[in-house]
Amino acid sequence: MTSVNLDMELREVELNNAEKGQMGSESGGVFLTWNDLWVTVSNKKGGSKSILKGLTGYARPSELLAVMGPSGCGKSTLLDSLAGRLDFSTRQSGEILINGHKQKLSYGTSAYVTQDETLLATLTVQEAVYYSAQLQLPVSMTKSQKKQIAEQTIKEMGLQDAMNTRIGGFGNKGISGGEKRRLSVCMEILTRPKLLFLDEPTSGLDSAASYYVMSGISRQKEGRTIIASIHQPSAEVFNLFHSLCLLSSGRTVYFGPASAAIEFFTRNGFPCPYLQNPSDHFLKTINKDFDEDIEQGSAGGRRPTEEVIDLLINSYKSSEGYHEVQSHVAEICHQGGEMLKKRSHANFKTQCLVLTRRSTVNMFRDPGYYWMRFVVYVAIALSLGSIYYNVGSNYRSIEERGLMVAFVVSFMTFMTVGGFPSFVEEMKVFQRENVNGHYGCFAFVIGNTLSSIPYVLLISLVPGAIAYFLAGFQNGFEHFIYFALVLFISMMTVESLMMNVAAIVPNFLTGIVTGAGIQGLQILSGGYFQLPSELPKILWKYPLYYMSFHKYAYQGMFKNEFEGLKFRDDMFGNNHIMSGEVVLRERWQVEMGHSKWVDMVILVGTLILYRLVFFLIIKTKEKFVHARKTSTSILSNRSKQIMAKSLPASPLHGLTPPHDIPTSNR
Repeated sequence: MTSVNLDMELREVELNNAEKGQMGSESGGVFLTWNDLWVTVSNKKGGSKSILKGLTGYARPSELLAVMGPSGCGKSTLLDSLAGRLDFSTRQSGEILINGHKQKLSYGTSAYVTQDETLLATLTVQEAVYYSAQLQLPVSMTKSQKKQIAEQTIKEMGLQDAMNTRIGGFGNKGISGGEKRRLSVCMEILTRPKLLFLDEPTSGLDSAASYYVMSGISRQKEGRTIIASIHQPSAEVFNLFHSLCLLSSGRTVYFGPASAAIEFFTRNGFPCPYLQNPSDHFLKTINKDFDEDIEQGSAGGRRPTEEVIDLLINSYKSSEGYHEVQSHVAEICHQGGEMLKKRSHANFKTQCLVLTRRSTVNMFRDPGYYWMRFVVYVAIALSLGSIYYNVGSNYRSIEERGLMVAFVVSFMTFMTVGGFPSFVEEMKVFQRENVNGHYGCFAFVIGNTLSSIPYVLLISLVPGAIAYFLAGFQNGFEHFIYFALVLFISMMTVESLMMNVAAIVPNFLTGIVTGAGIQGLQILSGGYFQLPSELPKILWKYPLYYMSFHKYAYQGMFKNEFEGLKFRDDMFGNNHIMSGEVVLRERWQVEMGHSKWVDMVILVGTLILYRLVFFLIIKTKEKFVHARKTSTSILSNRSKQIMAKSLPASPLHGLTPPHDIPTSNR
């Protein structure tokens, strides 16, 4: 199937859905305009700093617009502004219109590819794209159709030879950096979005890899509006650009056809040397970081960089090209166009199943997620079993049983932090896919929970059985099952705690320290290392003792182990018999007013509470991100007057006449 046929198939599905009222269809391309765009950020001294300063420009269908400039010039900020991804700490003014309307970018209408490669290293290229297709493509499409679209998109981006190769990451060899970048693009264009943003798609790549990435992107331009920020492209890559937006310190140095940029610099006395890469010449001329003097023409002498930048900016604003940009923006806004409508994707059930399956595969293939912990747990269980082998029922066994229970509840669950780095990587993938609208927060929580249960159950049952039976704990299947279940629930609770930490502290080193500190406080206040009656009432007893899940794990385990047993006090030559209930009340100060099953129910409630807190954290973040995607700019009277004056008498070449465009309320 060709790319054209593939688009027609996807279009047919969309139109069928539109007839059912599920989604809208878009027949035309996207014209994106921005007028007098300012972005400011507050500094620590209470003032503000302007990052973008009055930018005006446009992007049209079937064209690739490159945003270039030295580091810190505002390239990524411009992209984030246009895509509605600015942080709430920034302030934006001016106007951004899509087809002449203020509207947010709904799912399926646009895609954003960041410069960070947030991919699951354990998946193959084919698996990554196929899972993404199942999540993104409409529910009305069959699995075979989704697979066909995934395979075709892989071929379009030139990744067919790497389909069965794992992506790879730190310590694991996989596909190359250029292939990872193309894969990131591949996963975002599955829905055939009309608007594509790319932030530094060639960052960190050599010239050859950069060309293959950008040529693959350029092949996707038909009917699609593409805007890419790029730092310093090679001459071959530069020739792929249709339009160029050149920035310096947040100001426009040049906006217009990429092929006319050399003439603009030559006209102002800064010709590009023979056989030199044009982008190198442009960036060297407008980069003020090194404060070098720039030579102007053959007899113009050398001038400071800041002065050269001001000269070029003023020259651009007084040029015919600047007025043409204003006219194009005004014409596009005047003619308007159709409103972009949200497309449908997989339903909630499908999202949960796909995410569960993908996460299960990732956990199975990533040794750091569970398998390394499993090996360590087995080794520790063997050590515990050999140290406390067949503890018996004498007076000394009371302390030995208590010590072993405390070690299992405290330190075997504490080691769950070992999987934190792997979960952080999965969180990064979730954040990228969630902000792009692939699926919601609740589906991710369900998928992660269901996929982790078999692995946590495995590392609870096997090491738990080794330690339990070697130590000679209470006979009876019910007692062992309770022991393993409490260990399982405690491990799941600690994983949930670390998920909350990961949602707040994404850096895994800081996250491990934070999570370990929280667990340390819970262990200390759990009622074993200091008995409940001896805990200081302020803070430690109220509220930490009752908030610590270790309290209920300790007490449930103690009841499970000591109830029904008899211990012989042979320390001083007497044969006094002590019941397990007496030991629980007097030695461990266990609350005997409820059974061990109540303690387990409280543990389950704590687990559910931690998962709900995690959901609320990521849902709150999602609300903030999506709130920013709404149109926040206000068109000033001055901007309206400028646009009205710039409006040409007749439609510009290449733009649709007003009577061909359906009207919509703004």
